[in-house]
Amino acid sequence: MYNELTRQDIQKMEEEIEYRKLVVRKEALEDVKAARAHGDLSENFEYHAAKKVKNQNESRIRYLERMIRTAVVVSDESAEDEVGMNNTVEVFFEEDNLTETYKLVTTVRGNSLEGLISTESPLGKALLGHKVGDRVFVELSGGSGYYVIVKKIENTIDDGTDKIRGY
Repeated sequence: MYNELTRQDIQKMEEEIEYRKLVVRKEALEDVKAARAHGDLSENFEYHAAKKVKNQNESRIRYLERMIRTAVVVSDESAEDEVGMNNTVEVFFEEDNLTETYKLVTTVRGNSLEGLISTESPLGKALLGHKVGDRVFVELSGGSGYYVIVKKIENTIDDGTDKIRGY
């Protein structure tokens, strides 16, 4: 899970790791040291909170390093006229008579509330490789599903502003 990443995803993760190691780690250690100086550690809320922040940062660093280590690098290139990674796609939902716009991204950047759908999601999988005008069946569990029509494809350049999911 989460092992298909683009070069841009890996670069963002490496930047986050560097920031967390050089900035966040240093601040967290200083906070722990300052809280420890307040005395009795058994009832020192500041100390426990500072330790929790420090541990969360270290956990996030390990998580990102593991993701990079186990990553399968996927291409974000596609033909000019077909749906691919990092393309913005306008889709018409037949049943709802509704048009929505989505950007196809890797799983770690997926966020449906911001219009970013994973290429591993049912809709993302179904759209990959299709062209404008194609009527596509989006299969859900149990063989049920719905039809959408690809209305527009925009080859968007990955500007790196999409966030990698995490805490």
